[in-house]
Amino acid sequence: MKLQGAVWKYGDNVDTDAIIPARYLNMSLPEELAQHCMEDIDASFAGAVQPGDMVVGGENFGCGSSREHAPLALKGAGVSCVIACSFARIFYRNAINIGLPILACPEAAIAAQKGDALVVDLKVGVIVNTRTGQEYRTSPFPPFIMEIIETGGLVPYTREKLRQGKL
Repeated sequence: MKLQGAVWKYGDNVDTDAIIPARYLNMSLPEELAQHCMEDIDASFAGAVQPGDMVVGGENFGCGSSREHAPLALKGAGVSCVIACSFARIFYRNAINIGLPILACPEAAIAAQKGDALVVDLKVGVIVNTRTGQEYRTSPFPPFIMEIIETGGLVPYTREKLRQGKL
């Protein structure tokens, strides 16, 4: 599974309130949340992000509350992947649960600049910055997590496994 998109770069400790402000937590549809994604730290994001674009962060991306709204807002905005130096554990799990690929790769995250184009091969764990030609390696997802991502998240994955009689 290969992804390609432009970089939206943010710093360290981007918390879930920065990704989707708490005042919008009465919404639950990804397309509604997307309209307000990142608005308190980057007012241009929601109106300019393109399907396939990638969010790149520093350390501890997704810290704060454990709400699923944050990765839902990113996915609803069309973000294909989040790459950071490190992630808050609950954000990482929530992202996988909704089928949003999320990769910890400090070297790629530090080197990427806003507007760079990245190509990500999730199956082998390779990130290529097309501006610099630099290639970065990260741990690929285990097969069962790739299945969750490819089917769109944990709920569709579970439904499919139940349909197949494998759970």
